[in-house]
Amino acid sequence: MSRSHLTLAALATSAVADLQVLGAGPFGHGTTGDFDSALLRTGDDRELVVRVPANERAASEQSVELIALQAMTAGIRSRLPFEVPSVVGQGSTRGTRVVVYNYLPGYTVEASGIPAGDGVATSIGAAIAAIHALPGSFVAEVGLPHLTAADCRNEARSIIERAASTRLLPTAVRKRWTDAAGDDALWQFQPTVIHGSLGAESFVLTDHSVGSIVTGVLGWNSLRVGDPARDLHWLSGAGEAAESILAAYRSSSTRHQDRLLVQRSMLHAELELARWLLHGIDSRDQGIVDDAVGLLDGLVDHVLGDLMNPLSPQTGPIMAVSDVEDMLSRTPPSTAASGSSGIGMETDSYDRSELEAVFGHDAERLADEHPAASTGASRDSTPGASNQDAFDPDAVETGPIETVSSDRATADGATSGSAASNSSLSDIIAAKGDRGDAGYTAELDFSALEAAESGEITPLTQRRPSSSAE
Repeated sequence: MSRSHLTLAALATSAVADLQVLGAGPFGHGTTGDFDSALLRTGDDRELVVRVPANERAASEQSVELIALQAMTAGIRSRLPFEVPSVVGQGSTRGTRVVVYNYLPGYTVEASGIPAGDGVATSIGAAIAAIHALPGSFVAEVGLPHLTAADCRNEARSIIERAASTRLLPTAVRKRWTDAAGDDALWQFQPTVIHGSLGAESFVLTDHSVGSIVTGVLGWNSLRVGDPARDLHWLSGAGEAAESILAAYRSSSTRHQDRLLVQRSMLHAELELARWLLHGIDSRDQGIVDDAVGLLDGLVDHVLGDLMNPLSPQTGPIMAVSDVEDMLSRTPPSTAASGSSGIGMETDSYDRSELEAVFGHDAERLADEHPAASTGASRDSTPGASNQDAFDPDAVETGPIETVSSDRATADGATSGSAASNSSLSDIIAAKGDRGDAGYTAELDFSALEAAESGEITPLTQRRPSSSAE
């Protein structure tokens, strides 16, 4: 059962010492249905975001993100041309965690709404290159995954083998993927720090005199050292902008050029179908399984109809973005039922929204035809903009703010608990270890919550943060 904005505001006052909340409203970007979230306006004129996981998978995801964000010191953040969220405070409530972050103002767009050429596309390419240029040591120091090229290859092989073991993977697709996994040249690359779950919705944009640029990046729950191609797989849904993003990425990269980066990114994009299939099987959801089988059938049509575009460079040229879009346009409709969201990087869970970001309009069409199959990717608020109004911030940003009485926002006991300890970051991931270096940590005081639920905190309409793009 989702929590109201006023309830989340009350929870935030117990997670952050001396926090005075004046207003609460919907949080408009970078969120999924796995979290209850709200945008808060405070008495000291700050804007904060409070998030509470709605299920165990989301709680685990949040724990990893806390480690990642706290590992990103001021020195690491200074290397990036954009902002990364910071943890202001955290607390516990009835077996789960309440986390308060600083708010990154701006808006997001869908992959298909990114224009080609200089501007947003080049800013996104430069942002990805900056992530990949970070030193890998800070990731290893906090115990986050540090994969070699061989590890990345074995991970891909594992997904292929698991998908093949279901007997639902078409022979042509299995051969295509197996050939790519078996090609030594394809896996000769230098691992880099990667975001791990990048999509168009990860980039927060704001308007400047030079145009719209990336000013923030969200969703760091899959931070690791791994295959840089993983952060580019979503470009298969970006249309003509993909070439502009790739060109900017390459020109901004400080690493040795990876000549087979595009092939591996395409393999990662296609393996999203395998992950979707495996998620359906692991969750025993036949609707998701049928949906994945339908998408795989569409891939078969492409493989059999265009044999000159294999993933392995040993047998022909690469598969271009336009080829993928053509393949997707011929993907037959499939039967889908209810599904649940998950982490795209894992084979036992999957987020349908990531599939939509990767495969663009075709996955969107399938979701429209079979809405029950995409329920796991529901958003906290307004979804991203369409092509027509890709840069209309009203379609994606935060809605109205509700004002709460300042004398009730800081309920008795809201500052109860002790300051966060200096324990090891690895303690954060423990189920009951609500500790961390960044921000205040406290056990929940239910007095503020009871005040909100009893109606003593009265909402009033406030202005919404503004951001526009022409």
